[in-house]
Amino acid sequence: MDSENKITSWRNYQKKIADDHYFFVRSCIRQTFFPGSERAFLTIMRDVLGRDVLDDPRHTSCTGIAYHSDVIPLQTIMTVVARHFALMTEAGYSNFLVSCVTSFGIYNEILHMWEHHPEILAETREHLWKATRREFQVPANVVHTSDTIYKFRNEIFAKAKYSLTSRNGESPLRIAEHVGCHYAKIFPDKGEGGAEFPKVLSGMIESWGGEVLDYPERRHCCGFGFRHYVVRENRGYSVANTRKKLESLAPLKPDLILANCPGCTMFMDKWQYTLGEMEGVTFGADGRGIPVLTYEELAGLVLGMDPWELGLQMHQVDVEPVLKKMGIVYAPEKKYLNAGGQYIGKPMVPDYCCL
Repeated sequence: MDSENKITSWRNYQKKIADDHYFFVRSCIRQTFFPGSERAFLTIMRDVLGRDVLDDPRHTSCTGIAYHSDVIPLQTIMTVVARHFALMTEAGYSNFLVSCVTSFGIYNEILHMWEHHPEILAETREHLWKATRREFQVPANVVHTSDTIYKFRNEIFAKAKYSLTSRNGESPLRIAEHVGCHYAKIFPDKGEGGAEFPKVLSGMIESWGGEVLDYPERRHCCGFGFRHYVVRENRGYSVANTRKKLESLAPLKPDLILANCPGCTMFMDKWQYTLGEMEGVTFGADGRGIPVLTYEELAGLVLGMDPWELGLQMHQVDVEPVLKKMGIVYAPEKKYLNAGGQYIGKPMVPDYCCL
């Protein structure tokens, strides 16, 4: 492919990312397993970048996991999504900002369906009216929260206290990125850079001073798979996928893994403990685990936010090696304090992997 065609091809995968005035919808998994991430995101967007972001407490789960697990039918999830759009419309917003990659795929799938099947859209409007007496407008712009951090990555770095380099400033952190399947694989034009070469995470890493690692299973699924995990008998499929990625990464000795999907972050973090207990294997360069961070957490660290306010103590694999390598000043003694400042006890140290 000549350079002209390469440029044209890349332009085809540049998405519109709204500049301001967002209606924000939360993630079930991110709130549960990494509760500091969405709080950090809102702080960055509002206080650091000065953007208008509405966090409506009436928002509910998109029911995406239940839908993908065949628990609820298509008509039900479309009505739930329509209610979210109604809340956005009532609040006077048109830019829809989505925290969960699964939800992001759901919203885009439903909008695609409505665009090509207006009769289904009409049916959904009727269902929503009968259930809630609400009406809605289709969003003008649907973006994932990682899109906005990517969009404003240079503005964030202009206010940074730390970079993704070792504290002596000589070597960049070696970072493996993992982009969630539902971010761009379903509809490649909805992700920054398409399905094969998404720039959304690698762009952050490079702009903040890190080195992006290329590895054989870079685009391989984390293993969540919904029914693979929800149904206990299927969980071997899930953990096997994660193991494949970690085995692929291990020879490159990454300092951390960065993910934009809350489910991916959870599984690549927690399956390392599982594999350690099952097989006595570890994948980090120091014989422990490889820390797995969300992009909100990484942005927060670069900006100098307190790691325990970010909720990094909630991770299964210890993140302190990353903090030390970046030269971040933090208080180790505050790691296991609750919101009131009381010590809640240190978790049991596993034989392999994590702490």
